[in-house]
Amino acid sequence: MDTVTNLCVGCGRTLSEIADWGSMTDAERAAVRNKLPERRELLKAAAGGDETAGP
Repeated sequence: MDTVTNLCVGCGRTLSEIADWGSMTDAERAAVRNKLPERRELLKAAAGGDETAGP
């Protein structure tokens, strides 16, 4: 978990979303998935830039 954003650095979800995932409806899961691109950008910014950039 990223301490700045409180998002999982692997999947981009919050702890509550991860915990609730199995009981979410398809629509609820889709809503979370729709947020992931923006969250990945937040994680990159929190890490100090583009994580995919090479040396």
